[in-house]
Amino acid sequence: MLDFERWRQRARTARREVHALSLACRDPRTPWYAKAAAVMVVAYALSPIDLIPDFIPVLGYLDDVVLIPLGVALVVKLLPPEVLREARSRAARLPPRRGAAALVAALVIAAIWIAGLTEVALALFRY
Repeated sequence: MLDFERWRQRARTARREVHALSLACRDPRTPWYAKAAAVMVVAYALSPIDLIPDFIPVLGYLDDVVLIPLGVALVVKLLPPEVLREARSRAARLPPRRGAAALVAALVIAAIWIAGLTEVALALFRY
């Protein structure tokens, strides 16, 4: 049997970790490459648009279960330890902001998809 409470706790932890990354990327001590990676991971995690749509059985949730934790792990390795520690502490105290962040994330992901599809269309047209 699946332990739903354990999965629920993992989801809460992942949500708090993504919030911590969003706080860490605003810190001036964070290197630019860590900020760029953090912005992409946070945007993808908050975006309602997925790489693989959730309605596709099994594969639809695979990106949420695999890509987001891998992205978080990468950004955690790139961040200075003191910045990460402070961001996690702040994330535990402060509730995440919603609304505007989700809209911006959706716009970023949509722009990436549009740019990618445009590039494919132009390549096919040239061929």
